[in-house]
Amino acid sequence: MAIKTSSARQIDTLIANLSADDALTRESAVARLTVIGARAVERLIAAAESAAPAAARVAAFRALEGIADPRALGAALRATGAADPNIAASAIAVARTFIRGPRGASVVDALTGIALARNRPESVRVGALRSLMALERSTIAPLLASLASDPNAMIRSEAARQTDTSGRALVVDPIDELTRAAEQELPDDASLLHAAIVSAGDTVALPVLLRIVERVREREASEAPRRRMEWMRVRAAAHAALARRGSRIAIYDLRESLTSPDGSLPVDFLSALSSVGDPSCLEAIAAAYTGSNETWFRDHLGDAFRAIVAREKLTRRHSVMKRIAKRWPGCDLWSARL
Repeated sequence: MAIKTSSARQIDTLIANLSADDALTRESAVARLTVIGARAVERLIAAAESAAPAAARVAAFRALEGIADPRALGAALRATGAADPNIAASAIAVARTFIRGPRGASVVDALTGIALARNRPESVRVGALRSLMALERSTIAPLLASLASDPNAMIRSEAARQTDTSGRALVVDPIDELTRAAEQELPDDASLLHAAIVSAGDTVALPVLLRIVERVREREASEAPRRRMEWMRVRAAAHAALARRGSRIAIYDLRESLTSPDGSLPVDFLSALSSVGDPSCLEAIAAAYTGSNETWFRDHLGDAFRAIVAREKLTRRHSVMKRIAKRWPGCDLWSARL
């Protein structure tokens, strides 16, 4: 994929920011690279496989997880064997994205080997095991049986949690997971809830998704930057699921999320805004657009703005368009097409 010089420079700057000492700078770079998407994949793969500090490599893999481009799978599978547990865990998270894809067998083999490897760090083994829980009962039952006698207490506990009293593997219903998150408590692991939304977001009751959006937003406020971004991706996935179903019940949260520091919004927020945003979102989009110097962010906001205007058949004579023109006279969100 050809990349314009200005875009390439922007990507290079963000890649460099992945090595920053400041966690917030790294998190912002991850978010921006995720939005840039496919154009950043090759540079992210190179960063993930480089000799950079572990924190930088972890950040690169997290951006690749969000982009979910198949080109990243090879690098992820190689890095699952990394000595640093944080690098290995972030690589497992990328590989998990492709567990049901054309190369799913390779992912399953790699993760199964890690879950069984008694010499690997506990956190890495647990991450691999949890990633495999999305598979069918017949696939995971032999693994859980083997792990039932594992010398590591945490591994035994995790395997037991996934089996019933007769020793058969449980298949966790993602709708039950989502309902529990909405009505009782959120899981400790944001990735588990994210996986459940991806799996059942198109079928679970809409109010369940709305409640998850609300509860996750509350959770974000109490988390450190890295964990906050993990939970923000969960909220973004819920918005994406609502948007696919044409629901606007959480549109207020989309609108309010635009007040976040620019660069901190996962791409699913902006995609959902394009799909289901209404005229009430336009002033918030204009404010975010004029307040940002980031090309990628402004481009996505412009796309969302024009999608809403076209869908709602608005003209410059509409009251909201007049307010935007008066408040932000230099705003060029609309084009000659309007």
